[in-house]
Amino acid sequence: QVQLVESGGGSVQAGGSLRLSCAANGRIRGGYCMGWFRQAPGKEREGVAFIEDAGTTTYADSVKGRFTISKDNGITLYLQMNSLKPEDTAIYYCATDDRRNGCPSLHETSFRYWGQGTQVTVSS
Repeated sequence: QVQLVESGGGSVQAGGSLRLSCAANGRIRGGYCMGWFRQAPGKEREGVAFIEDAGTTTYADSVKGRFTISKDNGITLYLQMNSLKPEDTAIYYCATDDRRNGCPSLHETSFRYWGQGTQVTVSS
């Protein structure tokens, strides 16, 4: 199996930046999808950004232009978050799925492996 460990969360003022990291331990098959999800208190978990093995990326409209997803040899996943807003406050989860070729729609939440999450708090 694959273990995912997130880090980099914290508290920041509106307009600030944070970079989240997700270290993957274990073998991930080629053609994988890796992504970031978030869940705010009382709200449903939502897809934030996905990246495929081949490098193709997809972003939620709410973060497009502010967040950037990237990876390092498929071992570590990153989410650079700029111009943060209070609405970005949530627990952010790293996830990966190597059962498919590439990534699904951002609406898809049934990924195979999940991290424990890291808290991001943006104050106004």
